[in-house]
Amino acid sequence: MSKIRAVIVDPNVPGRLALHEVAAPNPAADEALVRVAAISLNRGEVRRSTSAEAGWQPGWDLAGIVETPAADGSGLPSGTRVVGLRRSGAWAELVSVPTHSLAELPPSVSFAQAATLPVAGLTAYHALLKGGSLLGRKVLITGASGGVGHFAIQLARLSGAQVTAHIRQAGYEALVKEAGARSLVVGEDLSPASEYGPYDLIVDSVGGKTLGTALGLLAEDGVTVLFGTSGSSDVTFNASRFYGTGGASLYGLILFHELRWESASVGLKRLLTLVEAGQLRPHIDVEAPWTQVADLAQQLLDRRFPGKAVLHVSNQN
Repeated sequence: MSKIRAVIVDPNVPGRLALHEVAAPNPAADEALVRVAAISLNRGEVRRSTSAEAGWQPGWDLAGIVETPAADGSGLPSGTRVVGLRRSGAWAELVSVPTHSLAELPPSVSFAQAATLPVAGLTAYHALLKGGSLLGRKVLITGASGGVGHFAIQLARLSGAQVTAHIRQAGYEALVKEAGARSLVVGEDLSPASEYGPYDLIVDSVGGKTLGTALGLLAEDGVTVLFGTSGSSDVTFNASRFYGTGGASLYGLILFHELRWESASVGLKRLLTLVEAGQLRPHIDVEAPWTQVADLAQQLLDRRFPGKAVLHVSNQN
């Protein structure tokens, strides 16, 4: 096979994303060829596609079946159901994936469920690791109705934390409470969260005024993990209160940086075990064929749904 179909940036079509034929992947020795069954959308890759050069292939999350095992013998055999991620180009019929970025799916976990895990699930997982042991400790999660936030609430609850969730729209209250939030703050203003603090760990994806307020809500030796700025990149905060707390810190988290220290397969296996046991539940708001990628990507940017969008890939052999 010399050509496959993949999602690429095409500035000449509405939404700038379209299916086109591209060259089939040529895997390295430590990469498996995976026949993709499902993909999921993340805000970061979609946002980049709005300005990326023509022909760029977006895509981080994928789930499918190993078609050709890695030549060096490091991976899983042909026919294995897997989930994995790439730095780009995952939205294609056939992709090459490093074996350290793949994990085998338990029989009860669907491709759709699995496709939500790589970026959103691993980001939540690594953010919570920065807080150390969370048993009995207080955790605040902003942007809690989003893909990462929803996973973070569940993982923090499973770790024994007392979770406070911050959402900007009241319509998502039931979603975050069901995920395990003990307390809830609704609206643009985060300051009411002080009633439930101070916090040992704050996970923020909003930035702006929200982050400025959050930095003043930390407990001694508490840490705020920042992985996004959906609100604003400009932040003003009370510096004297922040350093005066003692040991408070702000950590900038980029998932692919974290994966330098622990391979994606390790975290994915842990998340899959929880999904299999029914303790971690991916929230999928939209499922559609991948031919609708441009429309769904725009809906994600417009915040028309809170959870994950999963697209099913139709393969033409």
